[in-house]
Amino acid sequence: MPPSPLAPTFPPDRFPLDRRTLLRHLAALAPVAAGLATSRRAAAATETLTLYSAQHSQVVKMLTTAFTTETGIAVQVHSGEGPEIADQILREGSSSPADVVFVENSPELVLLAEHNLLAPVAAATLAMVPRQDSGTGGRWLGVLARQNVLAWNPSLINEQDLPRSLLDLALPAWKGKVAIAPSDADFLPLVGAVIHAEGRDKALAWLKGLKANAKLYDDDEGVVAAVNRGSVATGVINNYYWARLATELGANGTHSRIAHFAPGDIGNLINISGAAVLASSRHQEAAQRFLAFLVSRPAQEMLAKSSVDYEYPLAPGVAPNPMLTPAADLRPPAIAPAALGDDRESATLLQEAGLI
Repeated sequence: MPPSPLAPTFPPDRFPLDRRTLLRHLAALAPVAAGLATSRRAAAATETLTLYSAQHSQVVKMLTTAFTTETGIAVQVHSGEGPEIADQILREGSSSPADVVFVENSPELVLLAEHNLLAPVAAATLAMVPRQDSGTGGRWLGVLARQNVLAWNPSLINEQDLPRSLLDLALPAWKGKVAIAPSDADFLPLVGAVIHAEGRDKALAWLKGLKANAKLYDDDEGVVAAVNRGSVATGVINNYYWARLATELGANGTHSRIAHFAPGDIGNLINISGAAVLASSRHQEAAQRFLAFLVSRPAQEMLAKSSVDYEYPLAPGVAPNPMLTPAADLRPPAIAPAALGDDRESATLLQEAGLI
């Protein structure tokens, strides 16, 4: 039964479903129709935007605090995993109380755009970041980027023995030597990339190989922590999590490193963290203003210089955090965000492989 149009059905700061239940539900999502709101109310200093966020809370706190300081527009944040948020918005449809959605991975935004739930991003805002990093048709905006990497522990494996390809991790030689977090929302785009590059059947076979080989964790934090303490030799993560762990533990406590796969390999996939304005928002002008703020040079530099965010700024000319591999040295596969799909087929294959 759909939620009341008067209020969201989740607690004040968290969405309700656990990751595995949500991903199973995502695999069977049915289309939801939505209307396009046309209101263009002016943003007043007393306005409050409602943000559905799947970004890390520290990052969102920095951004929303700075935005409110600059504009006087308050931002109320409801947090959850990307698939949870996409599912909630699909259920709420045109009655959603959300004004803006901000997620770590593009497939959730692709899904919402497919159901006509997103308003066009202002052309001037889209022009502030590389066009290929935002949604087809201009319905969502690329804000930040992270790369998939392989965390590894030198006490358990030699660097020359690391795999050249992400797909190698499904081979029998890697049994017990790799960790993954298949129920983490960050794993879904990686599955989508394998589907795009290799086809459904090969992607399913790869996942079944990982099922046989891998130690499973709930999230990327669990994976990188396990590698760092020596519980497993390698782990598939986003670069963000290793950098954050290394910052928390310091040089003496950091016993792991990160490695990249061969140039152009699927394992080097770049994930785009993006944002969009809901078509049903009653605060369209203020919401568009928030999107423009996210990719403004001051906001992007603030994140890059902080010890909170370890993502790549998309605004041209803004250098990433010095802990990160220079952007010019990254060798990702040529896979556009739209090619990753909307997560539904990825969730279906994870379920078929017995990983969720």
